[in-house]
Amino acid sequence: MKEIRPGRFLRFAGVALLALGFAANAAAQGHVHPHGSAKPAKPELGTSAAFAPDGSLYAVSKGGQHVLLYRSTDEGATWSEPATVNAAPEAISADGDNRPKLAFARDGGVLVSWTRPLAKPYTGEIRFARSDDGRQFGEPTTVHRDRREITHRFETLAVTGSGQVLVAWIDKRDLETAQADEREYRGAAVYAALSDDGGRTFRPEVKVADHSCECCRIAIANDTDGLPLVLWRHVFEPNERDHALAKIGPDGAAGEVTRATFDRWRIDACPHHGPSLAVAPEGTRHAVWFNEKDGEARVFYGRLAGGRVEGQRAIGGDRAAHADIGASGSRIAIVWKEFDGERTRLRGELSDDGGRHFRAIELASTAGASDQPRVLRRGDELFAFWRTGMEGMKGYELK
Repeated sequence: MKEIRPGRFLRFAGVALLALGFAANAAAQGHVHPHGSAKPAKPELGTSAAFAPDGSLYAVSKGGQHVLLYRSTDEGATWSEPATVNAAPEAISADGDNRPKLAFARDGGVLVSWTRPLAKPYTGEIRFARSDDGRQFGEPTTVHRDRREITHRFETLAVTGSGQVLVAWIDKRDLETAQADEREYRGAAVYAALSDDGGRTFRPEVKVADHSCECCRIAIANDTDGLPLVLWRHVFEPNERDHALAKIGPDGAAGEVTRATFDRWRIDACPHHGPSLAVAPEGTRHAVWFNEKDGEARVFYGRLAGGRVEGQRAIGGDRAAHADIGASGSRIAIVWKEFDGERTRLRGELSDDGGRHFRAIELASTAGASDQPRVLRRGDELFAFWRTGMEGMKGYELK
């Protein structure tokens, strides 16, 4: 199996494929690889950020064998000395699609999740810690009851409209069982666990769906009823890597799994390039994702409309990568990074009319390595957050 990178693709032997000419910007673009088989590029810059109820900006990242929590009161211009999330050192994943995550409980508690790699290659555990004050964290716990040395990785953390805490991740327990029984099984699975007490304890995990892609981030956004929608790259028969959507009920059970995108990318590999989802107040589901369509691999934007995609179009150029999306009222923001041959640029598009029209914006650039950008919301305001190896962690108001 060959490595795949965003860019110009060719087709051969019925299998979609191979990006050309990207060795020079491998670190800037990030790795895309078959079945999660390549280790993340160094330095590991995977960072998550979120605005706290008091309006300050928090960020979590890896520092050696610790997860570190930073706080900024000036929208990312300067940062406090970090608090240590896990007192006892342990292995931590911190690449773009598998980085520490951050959220805030309804009672103000700071919630942090991450993947702890285990000794066997491509295995891991989903770890979680809570702080009441943002400085002292309780002892980390493992979210799932299944403790086999298998894949539990690529977790996503969210707080639902009712205040429940949801963690979802990629899990290979069903693949392991199928292989032991000599049965065929495509991809991995998505599992999730809910907490009813602000992250102090979790219910037993529940399977959301079989046949997810093996190493793409999962997107979670609350629907208009407050229940979380989970969007992930799925392996549809015979081997189409499109996206699927499901809603998680207050009991933790997943509703019907529906197909969300229809690009029909046939490839036996994982692009390590997950989607992003934002739900507008009137219920429109705005999404960005990476796929191959009509022989060309691009980042796309579209509105997911129950069995079809409305307004689908390519975002940025043929080297655009790792887009994120956010919504505030009728304002929609998309950000992504894009290598221009010399520098990696943070670019974006803004809509003031619910996604009918967008205007382009240029935000920043770097000559070195960079993480994936994020869209953050503070009240009615939208921000971009981007960490680079040379410039550090920065916030950019989107207006």
